[in-house]
Amino acid sequence: MSLIPAAYFMGGAGLLSILMWLVTVGMGLYAFVLFVKMAHRVIQSLDLYIYGKNREIRAHYESAKPEDIEKF
Repeated sequence: MSLIPAAYFMGGAGLLSILMWLVTVGMGLYAFVLFVKMAHRVIQSLDLYIYGKNREIRAHYESAKPEDIEKF
């Protein structure tokens, strides 16, 4: 007789733990893919924002205005 009553169920627990490990790894990979997709979208959004701000700054500070041309 075994001193540990749960020893009879250890064979099934091994299979269950492998299955849970595979599910955890799969969910981790899926989360990583979602994170990479989100990071890609954030980078694109920041690029568009920076591009728009640069155009706004250039239009405001570097463009020739009619009143500036009349001074010369």
